[in-house]
Amino acid sequence: MYTCKGYIPELETPRLKLRRMTRQDAPEIYRCWSDREVTRFMNISPMTSVEEAEEMIGFLNDMAEIDDAIRWGIVDKSTGRLMGSCGYNSWQIKGSYRGEIGYEIHKPYWRKGYMTEALKAILTFGFETMRLNRIEGLVDHRNDGSSALLASLGFTREGLLRQVQHTASGFKDMQMYSLLYEEWQKGDKNHAAPI
Repeated sequence: MYTCKGYIPELETPRLKLRRMTRQDAPEIYRCWSDREVTRFMNISPMTSVEEAEEMIGFLNDMAEIDDAIRWGIVDKSTGRLMGSCGYNSWQIKGSYRGEIGYEIHKPYWRKGYMTEALKAILTFGFETMRLNRIEGLVDHRNDGSSALLASLGFTREGLLRQVQHTASGFKDMQMYSLLYEEWQKGDKNHAAPI
């Protein structure tokens, strides 16, 4: 059974390094998560201070310690700048072998293929290292960009989950997407190995 116990391995792709976030990443996370366009479809309110970002990074790393989540910072290898984050919001091995991904990237990096590259790396990690059979993505039903991203990676839209998430603005409907191990095996995986 997979366990990370706080260990967040580095993953590399041609343009990106995915790594554990640190307190020093707080200004970049704040820039990303304080942008209303970035957080529009997330289940959080825009951040109002760098201290909030520091707390969130601490919280995410603590979640990895107890095997509740694993979140990587996405770093542009050419500049060393943190662009956003991605990872598993949750997973369940016993009885289901499934995990749920989450992701966001700062607006200057939109529509340049960075998130596709990052998600391919964490899908490889999920299927090969965590041994998941099913990876899910919950997408706000109005978020066409995220829906298109998951579809491009081979995810299947399964349907609408009515009022499945509660946010500051109330209950939200979400589209359920999934990718199965057998489907991923047949596709172009562009493996990214831990370093």
